[in-house]
Amino acid sequence: MSFDVERSIIFLLAKAYQHVVSLCSKEFSEYKITPPQLILLDILWKQDTFSQAELSEKTRIDRTTITGIIDRLEKRGLVERQSHPEDRRAKRIILTDRGRKLENELCDAASRVRDKVRMRFSPDEGKTLEWLLKRLHE
Repeated sequence: MSFDVERSIIFLLAKAYQHVVSLCSKEFSEYKITPPQLILLDILWKQDTFSQAELSEKTRIDRTTITGIIDRLEKRGLVERQSHPEDRRAKRIILTDRGRKLENELCDAASRVRDKVRMRFSPDEGKTLEWLLKRLHE
């Protein structure tokens, strides 16, 4: 029995991911925002303050990687680190006014990516795909 890599779920998911990242790169190019950065900003748009550890847990991105994402957002003036009032070793991550102002534009860009992906499917297929992907990462 042979294993056909190109028909495996690993390969197919990787190719789908590459396609979506390519769409994101085009839509977000003027903002120079990556999908992981957008995820972090979206969390902060919904609740203004988190510790780095909380962001790592909420996004399921390891702490080292989350630190790099925050570093890049901070260099662009979209977030800032503040001392945590209860733990001097910890930092709170908060949105800057500049980061807050990008919410509508970036959400519109993300909606365009979503719509381009959905165009490939019927409404029922799109719902099924979303359901399957949610189950996969639970």
